[in-house]
Amino acid sequence: MDYMFKAGFLGTRAPFFMDFVTLIVALLPLLVGMAIFMAKKRDYRLHNYAQTIIFIISVVVVGYFEYGVRLGGGYDAFIKETQVSHSYLFMVLMVHIVIAVLTLGIWASTLFKAKKDYQAGLPGPYSHSHKRAGIRTYIGIVLTSFSGVWIYLLLFVIS
Repeated sequence: MDYMFKAGFLGTRAPFFMDFVTLIVALLPLLVGMAIFMAKKRDYRLHNYAQTIIFIISVVVVGYFEYGVRLGGGYDAFIKETQVSHSYLFMVLMVHIVIAVLTLGIWASTLFKAKKDYQAGLPGPYSHSHKRAGIRTYIGIVLTSFSGVWIYLLLFVIS
């Protein structure tokens, strides 16, 4: 796993795994937006598969990120070289974690409920509530993406 800590590909001092995770996090709203577009086009089957695959990949990427952070020495190891106020960085990190965890829960709940509703036929009685849950999830994904990229910038660019 030494490759994880080699120089990243975004031209900053971040290690490879941080660049990789940040790229995925930055692209996540676009990917989920494309999956939502599939539902708007009434291709519910493809929407279902795309959302499920994106969700699974996201969970794997979060696991990869957590593994890299722990192996790399944790939060303290990554804040050493930044000139940004540590209290500000910590506050941004806490906001990011809260948004990300809530979003993951809402997203998982939306997917699991949708699996049941999908088998009942679409559009169906739960389509409206699913759409509202999807909007909440998408807003959470955008906020998670924004805050994750902001943390990356604070740690590895603005210093």
